Amino acid sequence: MGDTEESKLQLLLEWLKLNGVELRGCDIKYNNSNKGFGVYSSNAATDGVLLVVPLNLAITPMRVLQDPILGPVCSAMFEEGEVDDRFLIILFLTFESIRKNSSWKPYLDMLPTTFGNPLWFSEDELSELSGTTLFKATELQKKSLQSLYDDKVKELVKKLLILDGDLESEVCFNDFLWANSIFWTRALSIPLPRSFVFPQIQEEEHNHASSTELANGDNDKKLVVNTSFIQEETVWVEGLVPGIDFCNHDLKAAATWEVDGTGSATGVPLSMYLLSVEEACLKIGEEISISYGNKGNEELLYLYGFVTDNNPNDYIMVHYPAEAIKDAPFSQTKLQLLEAQKAEMRCLLSKKSLDHGFFSSEKETRDKVKETEVVNYSWSGQRKTPSYLNSLVFPDEFLTCLRTSAMSEDEIFRVSSLLQELVDSEGDRQPSDIEVRAAVWEACGDAGALQLLVDLLNTRMMDLEEGSGTEDSDTELLEKAVCYKNKTPEDGKSGTNEASKNEEMSRNKYASIVYRRGQKQLTRQFLKEAEHALQLALSESN
Repeated sequence: MGDTEESKLQLLLEWLKLNGVELRGCDIKYNNSNKGFGVYSSNAATDGVLLVVPLNLAITPMRVLQDPILGPVCSAMFEEGEVDDRFLIILFLTFESIRKNSSWKPYLDMLPTTFGNPLWFSEDELSELSGTTLFKATELQKKSLQSLYDDKVKELVKKLLILDGDLESEVCFNDFLWANSIFWTRALSIPLPRSFVFPQIQEEEHNHASSTELANGDNDKKLVVNTSFIQEETVWVEGLVPGIDFCNHDLKAAATWEVDGTGSATGVPLSMYLLSVEEACLKIGEEISISYGNKGNEELLYLYGFVTDNNPNDYIMVHYPAEAIKDAPFSQTKLQLLEAQKAEMRCLLSKKSLDHGFFSSEKETRDKVKETEVVNYSWSGQRKTPSYLNSLVFPDEFLTCLRTSAMSEDEIFRVSSLLQELVDSEGDRQPSDIEVRAAVWEACGDAGALQLLVDLLNTRMMDLEEGSGTEDSDTELLEKAVCYKNKTPEDGKSGTNEASKNEEMSRNKYASIVYRRGQKQLTRQFLKEAEHALQLALSESN
């Protein structure tokens, strides 16, 4: 870390202290060029409380609406639904990053200026995602953000700067793109007391509850705080929490965050604090991580700009295009049946679900888990419950969509007859979604749906391989490359180092290949599951 970064860090620490932040069992320190700054253990906090941040310092929609400059401009738009909570925070970050003499400067100066998510990829880097869901999503998001900037953000920020007395500063799209990435990479879901989110409730109840005064670190102003939050309804709000947001992600998190409405846990009413988990025996100097959630590499790369090797939470998304149904025979009837069954046109297939599939080594566990889920849908008794039902890894809501989409004219007629029999026998009652599903399964079975699923997965694999080659070629690239996270300055200087013979790889390219290889691997595995299920369905006349 250079002198400039060190001086910025010292200014941040002073700013945090001035605003009431308490680093009780941790320090904020530089990690490396890939991770940036992180939070590290400094001593053993006896109560497990590592860091405390007054909620008044959190950047939330409420703070934006109460801001003397942004509040009057944004309140009407927010009330009329023209902008949402996230937009308010991103607008705040955009404005404050340009604003001269911003009181947030020590904090903003410490935030990253480069990101690993695809919005910041070069054209060559983005091409590494060809054929993936993420490639299309990134293109769409870029266009959407550019339109939002052109149509709304640019003029709004100019107006705010003028209101602030700044007639010289200019805003550009990259300012907005930076703020958008800061929000998505650092925002946390904060469980706030309802009275904090809706201050008018606090005022109304003020005469019926005890109160205290809390310095918020901003010009020594005092805030009257209701201390009877313990039984209050919780409202989840997204926001940035300076200090805590320097924690990096790990699946095995060393800490979690909580809100202390009364001050009973931290001694600071209306605060958010970092709490070490019981399993974490933190050593001095050890990084304190939090978990961003059980996210697959697609979501991690899209939002945060990194991936996890062999991610246990990985998944693929499969969808049946709506236009395919609209162009098919009897499309209106099929669309009505889809709506009646509450069918899903898309699904997420998670790596973990393969543990219960045909090729899982955990057969006993699988059968025990699904034993109670077996239902004989057949009304006539002619179509038996499939022997493979326990091993299907595909959601029934999605298979329902595929069954309906694959129906022939004769099958549609049979479904209508079955449902008419039900209505005639029980009056004018409309069939439930479960009854309609049962009728469709009775008429169609699974073979048509599973054939469609095999076709969808084959098409997906073809798109992935056409865009970037095979799964084996990705593995070969990663094995030959100098992994960015293992490369050291000495590796680059040494002409004899074995690693120097290999191809250097950027962080973004590495992450892209890890992600797309995982997509190919899961697509191959789920295709194998679907093909096997189809063979069984055909052999059992299902």
